[in-house]
Amino acid sequence: MYLILVYDIISDEGGSWVSRNVFKTCKKYLTNIQKSTFEGELRESEYMKLKMELDKYIRKDKDSLLVFKSRNERWLDKEYLGLVDDKTSNFF
Repeated sequence: MYLILVYDIISDEGGSWVSRNVFKTCKKYLTNIQKSTFEGELRESEYMKLKMELDKYIRKDKDSLLVFKSRNERWLDKEYLGLVDDKTSNFF
């Protein structure tokens, strides 16, 4: 499945620790395309592992994480406004 993951961590005491760990965990599985936005193709088992790892860090009363799922990347239209920085492109 193709995922777009976006998170928002509250900047309070402990927030930088949470943000750092969420970022590192997401980067293990997905491509970082903007500050707190990741995308990539994962198998269901990889997605389950990612969720279990993130569950250790997300404070359910303060932080949020949103995942958009699609069967495949080709089912999404991607449009850039401003600087085009396609980190998931295979063309250089």
